[in-house]
Amino acid sequence: MIKLESIYKNYNIGEHNESEVLKNISFLVKENDFTILRGPSGSGKSTILSIIGGLIKPTKGEVFVDGKSIAKLPDKFASLVRQEKIGFIFQKFNLIHELNTIDNITIPLLPGKLSRLEIEKRAEEILDDLSILNKKNVLVKKLSGGEQQRVAIARALINRPKIILADEPTANLDKKLSLSFIQIIKELKQKGITILLASHDPLFSELKCVDNFIDIQHGEIK
Repeated sequence: MIKLESIYKNYNIGEHNESEVLKNISFLVKENDFTILRGPSGSGKSTILSIIGGLIKPTKGEVFVDGKSIAKLPDKFASLVRQEKIGFIFQKFNLIHELNTIDNITIPLLPGKLSRLEIEKRAEEILDDLSILNKKNVLVKKLSGGEQQRVAIARALINRPKIILADEPTANLDKKLSLSFIQIIKELKQKGITILLASHDPLFSELKCVDNFIDIQHGEIK
């Protein structure tokens, strides 16, 4: 489902402050696998997720998402792959606090082919699954941290993706909320979704449902 071949990423190429943040990264995530990308802050985990999601391009190497090469796709087409196949869960949630829950969730589908009624119905079904349907009209800034995370998860699921990419999703949560998030991830795996999660939270190292661990340090797989 996800395949990286000899990925390098450099910033400020040709300048005195050029830096190499990824070095010869290669790995495979099979369909419906739950894979943990482990490593300390600054090791390159977020950069890898951004490359897989088509948010940034590698300096060298190949990236395949669901069999499609995306490394050299123009931004317009890379964003279409992301919209059709990938859901993102960000560390800081990246919600719009002045909008309510349902508006935050439906943003990825606007504009699109679905009617507003169809979009809202899909959003309400996801909110119900995540036990926050009663918060659909509440401004995000008035939600608790755990509720905001569920909104972020719902937004990642609204396009019915094949892949979930999660970047340090428990970094700002206490243990109780982290365990709640893990339960949601387990349920997503049971539904057939492929999950690649970047974290250095030791809670994930204890999970039996994880199919594979990829350890990264200083931009290299160890």
